Amino acid sequence: MKKPNYTNDDLMNFYHYLVLPRLIEEKMLILLRQGKISKWFSGMGQEAVSVGITLALDNDEYVLPLHRNLGVFTSRKIDLFRLFCQFQGKLDGFTKGRDRSFHFGSKQHSIIGMISHLGPQMGVALGVALANKLKNNNKIAVVFSGDGGASEGDFHEALNVASVWTLPIIFVVENNGYGLSTPSNEQFNCKSFKDKGVGYGMKAHSIDGNNFFDVFEKVKKIKEKIQKEGKPHLLECLTFRVRGHEESSGTKYVPESEMKKWKSYDPIKNFRNFIFENTKIDTSHLEKIENDIRSEIDKSWSLAENSLFSKSSVKDELSDVYQKYDFIKKDNNKTKELRFIDAISEAIDFSMSKYNNLIIMGQDIAEYGGVFKVTEGLVNKYGKDRVRNTPLCESVILSSALGLSVCGFKSIVEMQFADFVSTGFNAIVNNLAKSYYRWGQNSDVTVRMPTGAGVGAGPFHSQSNEAWFTHTPGLKVVYPAFPNDAKGLLIASVEDPNPVMYFEHKALYRSIKENVSENYSNIELGVANVIRSGNEVSIISYGMGVHWAISTLEKLNYRDADLIDLRTLVPLDFELIKKSLKKTGKLIILQEDCHIGGFASHISSLISEKCFELLDAPIFICSSIDTPVPFSKNLEDNFLAKSRFEDKLLNLIEY
Repeated sequence: MKKPNYTNDDLMNFYHYLVLPRLIEEKMLILLRQGKISKWFSGMGQEAVSVGITLALDNDEYVLPLHRNLGVFTSRKIDLFRLFCQFQGKLDGFTKGRDRSFHFGSKQHSIIGMISHLGPQMGVALGVALANKLKNNNKIAVVFSGDGGASEGDFHEALNVASVWTLPIIFVVENNGYGLSTPSNEQFNCKSFKDKGVGYGMKAHSIDGNNFFDVFEKVKKIKEKIQKEGKPHLLECLTFRVRGHEESSGTKYVPESEMKKWKSYDPIKNFRNFIFENTKIDTSHLEKIENDIRSEIDKSWSLAENSLFSKSSVKDELSDVYQKYDFIKKDNNKTKELRFIDAISEAIDFSMSKYNNLIIMGQDIAEYGGVFKVTEGLVNKYGKDRVRNTPLCESVILSSALGLSVCGFKSIVEMQFADFVSTGFNAIVNNLAKSYYRWGQNSDVTVRMPTGAGVGAGPFHSQSNEAWFTHTPGLKVVYPAFPNDAKGLLIASVEDPNPVMYFEHKALYRSIKENVSENYSNIELGVANVIRSGNEVSIISYGMGVHWAISTLEKLNYRDADLIDLRTLVPLDFELIKKSLKKTGKLIILQEDCHIGGFASHISSLISEKCFELLDAPIFICSSIDTPVPFSKNLEDNFLAKSRFEDKLLNLIEY
């Protein structure tokens, strides 16, 4: 180690932070063997990276660590009692027992923990860095990846977006030579991660990750450059973990000579040697630091072990899936005629005006106005900071919305087509949807989903995929059928601090118009609408299905149907469905989606369980057939539920 210009007090303070995670690990490994914790992901041998980086930052600069970066948490002085409660699934942990180890965040400590999928962490960091840039607060974000995790697509998407948007962020790659047990030469085909920076147009560095001073000083220098230039950096830290991926994995895949070499580079042992060789600090001073830490660990563990496990009820658990907020109705009597697409555009415009912290992101949404021209003209009004074209990537953009939420921003993310959301599925269902339940961080995000068939767009631009998301706790799902609802429900979706999947049927954009409330007006989520009243049969639908039902009823000149437009699938207005069924005793559910696993099946199941005695006939479901959506018009017409609805309705009426 080189001799830096630090006082003895500085060196002893650094040693405290370096040895703290090591001593906690030693304790945890004993407790793991005793069965008092369930799993452990060791960072032993890599402490200099976590500690050096964290200490080089301001305490209010966000760090996004992985599951073996204990040193990040301890360097931010997280209370050990709460941390140990977290490890045991206790009530006083950070997730109330709902998640384990380091799968949590703490805004108090400016830390955002990871999920097991690793890659989304990169996108969340983009959102934090973007928030810093928009606030012009001269802060940076730091996000960790392992060399194995850097093979994921989110890593490449994140570096590209950060470079294109010139975001103040450091991407740290802890290169310890193995992704679990897979060696580097089977993970990537380059000599150093430093080589990858060139391809993304960013500066990249490779340092000795086991030398605390190299890490600490390098991060300080990079931070100064970012503050001057505002550009991202890639930092490779060469290091090694001397234990397995997790304890049951072992290390048999590591050659003995390699393990011996890296043990000689142990960052704590070498830091101690440096102190003894360059200062008058003796062993007794360091032993006192270690003994004080061990005493603190034992005391905190004892308190945590005697604390309560989380106990809950179904009601309590369900109440923590969504952040609560009070809906306040805003409306006016003035109306004007608008097309469906114009109502959506107006909703975005009014929302952007009301919320200065609202960002809209998507492909081609700025000058081009989006492929359907929904956002046309907004960039001229609100600027490119708030109306942001994104590179061709869904995953990290959706993840970045969580990072923006952490920093107090709202966001609308436009999927060019609802079908393309599959490339960002993980970000939505595993991060946006679960973050509030897991650690109390809401995702204030509305994902706009141009959806549906009937326009000859074929299998990749036409599918109805709303049921993917109705199955995911933590998401709200909205699907309007009329312009006034489209405007009011989109405004309400933006107001709602929870993640909302907002479906817009493409075939409705320019095909229907009606009088729409002027100015800012909203419609409460979870409230269905009765389109027509009758006493003989109940028809439940949403989106385009509502228009098919109206068309069929007019064709048959049938006046005794109760037609309900759900408008919102989650939350579902089940009370209105039940009220209708009490009148009619007969029910048909019409959906554009395919039959197997469609949302209609959920409604049918609920009614069978809770309202069976009200039924005078079997529940009928009319769905599109269980094939991908075909391109040719005659095949598409045959595919869609519309072609079968009239016959099914008549059969139910005559039952």
